[in-house]
Amino acid sequence: MSSNVLTMYCDPRRVDSQGQAKVADLVSFSDASGPAPSAVYVERELPPGGTSAYLAARGSGARSFALWADDQRRERVATVVTLSAGSGVARFQVLGAHGEVIGTFMREKALRGRGLRTRWTVHQPGGPEAVGFKGRIVWWWMWWLLLPLMTMVLVISVFDNSPGVGGFARAPRRIRWRANGQVPLEFRSRGDKLHVHAPGVDWRLGAALIALLRSFNAGDAWDSVKK
Repeated sequence: MSSNVLTMYCDPRRVDSQGQAKVADLVSFSDASGPAPSAVYVERELPPGGTSAYLAARGSGARSFALWADDQRRERVATVVTLSAGSGVARFQVLGAHGEVIGTFMREKALRGRGLRTRWTVHQPGGPEAVGFKGRIVWWWMWWLLLPLMTMVLVISVFDNSPGVGGFARAPRRIRWRANGQVPLEFRSRGDKLHVHAPGVDWRLGAALIALLRSFNAGDAWDSVKK
């Protein structure tokens, strides 16, 4: 199955020749032969209260991102806004450059929404809802069974500085979205890549989705920096 693979890269702070900050985080596309560009640049949009207000709001699940065509913010291609957030359920909307609705996302945290796993719902106007669950049931059972062992490994690593245990202890993260018997989207934890299998998925929706997914990565969320 051919697909467009989206990868998000989070780089250190960058500046131009005049000392102005550039957008450091980007989403690249493996297939730019169609309407999708080779990459778009993503940054969080801060509320009036600045960074501290953003970080306080994101604790409830809220997010706000701008997607740019270039790293100097000359052309906005999309915006991600939070429609509602709280009690483990958050709804997001993706808007185009002129305010048109590109699509909506809903994240229902495990045990807070409608199941034992975190549920992501993606909807593009004119198309069916695609529903995906974080991790496969069998891997979650194995993860819970091995959790005491993994906890011990992590404790030992603190004392002997053993590298490479983070991936061993990480919970299952793969997500496969299904709609009408098809799999239009798939997030693979290996490499943190989003595979867009359905040609009808708007590339801006895909870029917004991987930015959202990566913002909910425990321990390395790209939008949680304090500066």
